Amino acid sequence: MVETTDLLKILVVDDERDIREGIERILKRMGYAVFKADRGEEALGILEKQTVDLAILDLKMPGMDGMELHQRIRAIDEKIIVIIITGYATIETAIDAMKQGVYDFIPKPFEPEHLRIVVRRAHEKLRLTMEAEALQAERARTLIDLDMEKSRIRTIVESLPTAVVVTNTSGEVVLMNPAFLKSLDLDDSFMAGNKLASYVQNEGFCDMVLKLSRGEIDAGGEPPTYELVVSGSKYLMARGQPVLNENNECMGAVVTFANITSLKMLDQLKSEFVAKVSHELRSPLSTIHEQLAMVLKETSVHETDVDQHLIERAKEKTHGLISLIGDLLDLSRIEAGGVSHNIQSIQVVDLLKSIVDFLGIRAQSKGQTLSFEPASEELPLFSADPMALESIFGNLIANAINYSQQGADIVVKAEQAGQYIQVQVIDNGFGIAPKYHEQIFDRFYRVKNDNTRYITGTGLGLPIVKGLVDSMNGAIKLDSDVGKGSTFTVLLPV
Repeated sequence: MVETTDLLKILVVDDERDIREGIERILKRMGYAVFKADRGEEALGILEKQTVDLAILDLKMPGMDGMELHQRIRAIDEKIIVIIITGYATIETAIDAMKQGVYDFIPKPFEPEHLRIVVRRAHEKLRLTMEAEALQAERARTLIDLDMEKSRIRTIVESLPTAVVVTNTSGEVVLMNPAFLKSLDLDDSFMAGNKLASYVQNEGFCDMVLKLSRGEIDAGGEPPTYELVVSGSKYLMARGQPVLNENNECMGAVVTFANITSLKMLDQLKSEFVAKVSHELRSPLSTIHEQLAMVLKETSVHETDVDQHLIERAKEKTHGLISLIGDLLDLSRIEAGGVSHNIQSIQVVDLLKSIVDFLGIRAQSKGQTLSFEPASEELPLFSADPMALESIFGNLIANAINYSQQGADIVVKAEQAGQYIQVQVIDNGFGIAPKYHEQIFDRFYRVKNDNTRYITGTGLGLPIVKGLVDSMNGAIKLDSDVGKGSTFTVLLPV
């Protein structure tokens, strides 16, 4: 019965015919291709025309002996496995043969099973060697492909007109393009490999990128942004994104930069224009308002109710214009960085309690319930401008009162959420449809429907709140739907 195996080419060299033919019969039964030679010179002639995988050589042969033929075979192809057979086997000759690279040593006379075992073992070694070489070739090919891919990526990144920098989990720069160096006013001598702080002298920005690189910032939300000022006159908007591998593990961060200098200049001119116009209008409007109040006070009994109503309406409108101008000036100061200068250590619970008590009278006039639920544990002191905090929470609570029906419940909650103080203003009022959630923070935007058409306002309260929260590196979120009420959540870093 012939054993099934991979076709292996074996050269048998022995000057004894019976041994050659006996080995040939055993090997062919195992499914191997066999070539025979009775001396060394004939074997070398076969190797010139035919490649073999294994050679079985007799040690003692006339002319060229087995060890000399072994060396000649290794010179032709060192991958050929050589097995020596001999009737003069000693430990010394076996050790000497092994030192010279012989795979195995079979003493004569030998049993067929002994030969089979040695040949199978040699065949397995050949198979493992070929697999190892294939894996090595695949690995080399993969490394070449990877290197080519890296080169392509590097070429693409360096060609981008947008400034790009990539960091690892330690906050070290691993890749950057010329546009990054140009945007930061750095020369070409700066190379990758250093901490980000070596390139960008802004502690807040570097801290944000380091947290992003370590996966400490939630990657599922909006990519974090940071505004940088370079050389006092250039403004850059940096936007970061974590780099995740196939296991969703954070490997670093990629940050892009956009030059927003022209936008900042335009915004500054607009703010200066609004501030100047507002300032010029406030004084005459205040005078008109005061004069209307005096006219109402001195109105004679002979004047009709219609006249009084018209004067009341005029006084109300001038008051609304004065409020609008005040809000515009507040926005201008926020955009110009003219807020949060009076920094103090504040206990937020005390400040919120004071605001709730003050606005509670307005809520009671509408039959509403306004309550405050502080955290069970004491909150840490918070450093901020108290006027800015009063504007934030005062606006939110006043909105909850204005945009809730008679008898509504309004709750203000304060607690610590990690590294943030979280304040929520919750009502069961009219609510806001999800499609308007982003727009309500735009200037002058107001949701108009049957419930809100008679509610007066400037549409600047929430933009002021968002501007103040952003200036404190905080965040504001809205959860609301029509008929279900609204929850405004403010997060301020401790």
